[in-house]
Order: sequence, then structure tokens, then C-alpha cells
Amino acid sequence: MRLIDNDAIHEQLLNNKPLLAYDEKNDYVEWKKQVKEKYIELLGLKTIAENACEIKVEIEERTETDEYTRYRYVFESEKGCFVPCYLLIPRKEKAKFPVCICLQGHTTGFHISIGQKKYEQDEESLKTSTFAIDAVKNGYAALAIEQRGMGERTTLRKDRGSALTCGCMFTAMTALMLGRTLIGERVWDVSKAIDSLEYFKDKLDLNDITLLGTSGGGTATYYAACYDERIKTAVPTCAVCTYKDSIGNVWHCTCNYIPGIAKYFDMGELSALIAPRKLLVCAGEIDPIFPLSGTKKVYSVIEKIYARENAEGNCELKIYPNKAHYFDKEITFSALERLRNK
Repeated sequence: MRLIDNDAIHEQLLNNKPLLAYDEKNDYVEWKKQVKEKYIELLGLKTIAENACEIKVEIEERTETDEYTRYRYVFESEKGCFVPCYLLIPRKEKAKFPVCICLQGHTTGFHISIGQKKYEQDEESLKTSTFAIDAVKNGYAALAIEQRGMGERTTLRKDRGSALTCGCMFTAMTALMLGRTLIGERVWDVSKAIDSLEYFKDKLDLNDITLLGTSGGGTATYYAACYDERIKTAVPTCAVCTYKDSIGNVWHCTCNYIPGIAKYFDMGELSALIAPRKLLVCAGEIDPIFPLSGTKKVYSVIEKIYARENAEGNCELKIYPNKAHYFDKEITFSALERLRNK
């Protein structure tokens, strides 16, 4: 009897050249326009924008420490959708601080970014992923955002499969029914969070915004930088890879998938929506779910696009030696500082 391999057809189709694959012979300006339009369409951002609302900041808590003032606040990113945030502003004297927006991956939530432990399993994440605390130590004001489908924003309905980690499947699938994507909603929230920072503009340099995240947070970082040009530096870690080598080959959380995207382009082509702004791609040398070989394939396209934009020095690939799916804060912040100062 024939051995049936149900995945073979998808593997075959993932080898096809995307319709909007980068080609140096094409009219670059027109091609970039087509990529932008298709990207916005596929992420459902136009549909999300139809439910836009005025940004209002509600301060819930203010905490003083020796190093920073921490605000917990909430804003409405679209009608009926509320985003909790922590903003850490250093206490040292300075006119205005550059901003680092921090996005957790599939941990138990954004409290990890500010060094708080809520659950027993937080112990491991707190060793590496205190993004906001580390950003403050490196001279930034830090904004930690709870992403949709994660932490405090996982579904509260027990019959919908809520979980502390990877609990975003119900949210992701419901978004698809509505002509949206969960990653598109996360991108929208990041953009609206930048709007919310106007409330604190006396202390923040809103012309110097870095977006940093790892794993699921790295994915959102990359896509959000494609959408909002106010993000001057993007630092996606453990997330940038070919679709074929990552989410097309290894089981990943549902929120990674965007209907139809591999038909049109890969992650490398999307860098045209970031260039010539600064982009630091970080990857674990032995990451099993975002393999370095796939990351290097994407980065080879990124390099060509940045060269086309006459911005070769504005992108960099940094590899974490002997690390798997892991965020190395020392390597990342050191590389980020060098890139920002170029």
C-alpha cells in the first residue's frame, strides 16, 4: 500500500518562488510599494484600523525605585481592546531619554520584563528576559507591553483553552474569522503604544525609539517595524528565519501564521519596509525552531535590500554562540549600542 505523506504537498509548495520575491532587475520603488500593500492586506491591518479609537492613557500605579520611576498604565488601542503597559523612566537627570519598547515572547507575561515573578515557571525566564530592567541599565526609558494572547491578555474563559503559555490559539483563530491576524493586532498595538507615549513626551525622546523582542516578541518586533516608521531601530531576536525552515517545518504557536504570506514573499523581502532604518537581527547558533541556516538565508536578502537603499551599515546579524532558543542580553545590548552609534 502507498505510504501517504500528508505534508509532502506543502513542503513542495514552500519550495516555489514567491510572487514578490526580491529581484534586483525589478523596479525597486514599485516592487516595494507592492510589498507594502500586500503586507498590510495579509496582516488584516486595514480591517483593524476600521475599529480605531482615540488614545487615552489611564495611570493605574506609580512606583519609585532608586533607579527609575515605574508607571503601570492602560490605554485603548481600538474600541473595546485595552493594552496594559509598564513604563520605566530612569531617575537620573537627563533632558529626554531614548525609548526601548520591549516585547516578551511566550513567557507567562510582560511582568517578566520588569523583573517580577508571578508563577513558579518564571524563574528561568527571569534569568534572561528582564528586557525593561536591562534597557534602563543601558540608558533607555523602557516600555513593556503585554501582547494579545499572552499573560494578562490570554482568554479568561476556561472553556476556550486558556493557558499560562502558548494560550493564544483561540485568540489567533478567532482573529482569522474576522479578516484579521493576531500578529496584525499585535503590530497595531505597538503602533498605538507609541501614540500613548505622547502622554510622557516631556521625559521621552520620541524621535529615538528602539523596538526589541525575542521569539514571539521578536516576530512582532519585525512585523511592527515594517508598519510603523517611528521605530528607528528594530531588534528581533530568535525569530527571523525563512518560513520554510521555521514555521513551515517545525511546530509553532498559531500566532506565527499569516494566511497566504509565503505565496508572496519571505521575511527577507519584508526588510524593504524597514530599510534604511536600523535593523539588528539576533539568532541562537543552535536554535532548533528558528534554525540559523534559515536565518542566514533571510539575512542574505536583507543585505541586498539594505545595499539597494545605500544603507549597508544599518543592518547587522548577531549570532549567540552555542545558544539555542535563547536571549543573550549582554551580546544584544552591546551590538545595539554599536549599531545605534554608527
